[in-house]
This record gives sequence, C-alpha cells and structure tokens, in this order.
Amino acid sequence: MSFFELQLLKEIAGTRSMSKGAAHCGVSQSAATQHVQEVEKRLGVSLFDRGKRPLGLTAAGKLYSEFCRDVLLRKEDFDTALERLKNEVDSTVRVASIYSVGLSEIGRLQEEFAERYPEASLLVEYMRPDRIYEAVHEGSADLGVVSYPEASREIAAIPWRDEEMQLAAPPEHPLAARAEVVPADLNGQDFVGFDEDLSIRKEMERFFRAEGVAVNLVMHFDNIQMIKEAVALGRGISILPARTMQAEIAQGRLVAVRLRAPDLVRPLGIVHQKRKKLNRAARAFLALVTESTQPGNGRPHP
Repeated sequence: MSFFELQLLKEIAGTRSMSKGAAHCGVSQSAATQHVQEVEKRLGVSLFDRGKRPLGLTAAGKLYSEFCRDVLLRKEDFDTALERLKNEVDSTVRVASIYSVGLSEIGRLQEEFAERYPEASLLVEYMRPDRIYEAVHEGSADLGVVSYPEASREIAAIPWRDEEMQLAAPPEHPLAARAEVVPADLNGQDFVGFDEDLSIRKEMERFFRAEGVAVNLVMHFDNIQMIKEAVALGRGISILPARTMQAEIAQGRLVAVRLRAPDLVRPLGIVHQKRKKLNRAARAFLALVTESTQPGNGRPHP
C-alpha cells in the first residue's frame, strides 16, 4: 500500500462520497473507484456499502478507515520531526580552531555570526593543529581554522590571511625599547619557542637558518598563550603574530617590536573535507571569516 492510497481511502470515508474523495486527492472518480476495488481485492473484504447514499462504510471499512487515519497521523509527525532535524543540522556549523585564533578572534566572530544569523548555531572547539585535521577528516568538525594550512587528497585548504610576525619581549628587556629590530639582533638571545612538531616551529627554524641567526632556546610550548606568559615573566623573547599580543600589550605585560623581515608571516586558513558539501551555516561562517580581515596586523592572503 502507498500513502496516496491511504489518503484516498481516508478522504472517501470522510466525505462519504467517491467523487468528493477523488477530487480532494486530485484524481478522477473512475481512478478512485479502481483504487478502492484493488484494495478490497487485496484485503478480501468490502470496505464500502455501495447501496447506501451517502456512501456507507462496512465494519471492515470502519476498521480500515481508522488504520488509514492513524498511519497518516504518524507520517505527519514523522515528516515534522524529520524537517526539524534537517533544519537543525543545516543551521549548525561545528568549527575546530587553534587556540591563538580562538582566543583572539572567535569570540568576536561568534557575536557577529549570532547577530547576522540568529536561527543558526556556531559550535567551537579548540584543538592542536593535528587534531583539527583529524576532526575535519572524521567529520566531527565542518571547518577547521589553522595556521600554515595544508591541503591533501581529502582536505581542501582555503587561504584566509597572513599575519605579521613581531618580536615579543617583556617591557624591561633591552630590545623592548627599540622601534625596530633586525634578525641579527636576535643572536644569542634567550628564546621561548614552539614545540618542534608544529609548523610554526619549522618556519622559525627556516627563518633563523636563512638569516644566520642562532638563538638560545630556553623553553618551548605548543600554544601561543603559554609562550606569551613565559615572555611576560622574563624567561626570554619570542617571535609571535602581532594580533595575538594585543591584550598583553594593553596590560603593559608585553612589548611588540617590529621585526625587519617582511617575508616572515603566519598564514591562516580554513580547512574542510573536499567531498563534503558544506551546509548553509558553514557557508555563512566561511563567508564571515573571509571578510573579517582588519588592516594593521593581518592582511588577506593573495
């Protein structure tokens, strides 16, 4: 049996008329009659007393009419629940972000996203870069916000912006009084860096080799927040994205000094599954992020 068949039988029983029931379902009376006859043949009973006017229901017809009504009500409930679920899925975007962008950017983006798209939900989780790629690959995150984005056979990488890197120093450090430093000024300095498995650590090492600079690595961490704390406590200097130091600079805990190395930047990007179609909320968040670059310490990726 089909839902159309159930609806037709329900309408005929409700209107007590073959022609009216057929009209309500958009079919001819002859087609409706044929459907009824097929159902009666399949069930082996008569559903309607055709000797009565208006059309009467047999005992079996009453039982079948109630069955049609109950099934159609259940279908209506199912359709409503399914549509609600589809809307919820389509209006939710799950974002995995590196800590530094999360702490400095995501709060503002969440507010703007909620203002623009009040019907949508933005769920953010902060992770190490390697875990972000895993989450996107596994499908537990729709989008990933990473530095030094890398595309692969299954992962697409969308450039976002390049962030200027500057020297981070405690206010009492001799280099903190400079308006600008050159790479050679870093020779022999105590340096707080990143863990060696991170892309930004590899980029720093490449930069030091190219400039012939040798620093004294005294501490290393897997996130910018810990590096900023170590520098603020006087453990050494570092090189960090300028945007990530704004709060500490305002508090007087850090000084950012321009580094004469225009090619040294931290690229940011968005990663997602190549084969996965982004839902409306994910596309909206992606559009918001890519238009959110502000002048000063970050510029759109060319």
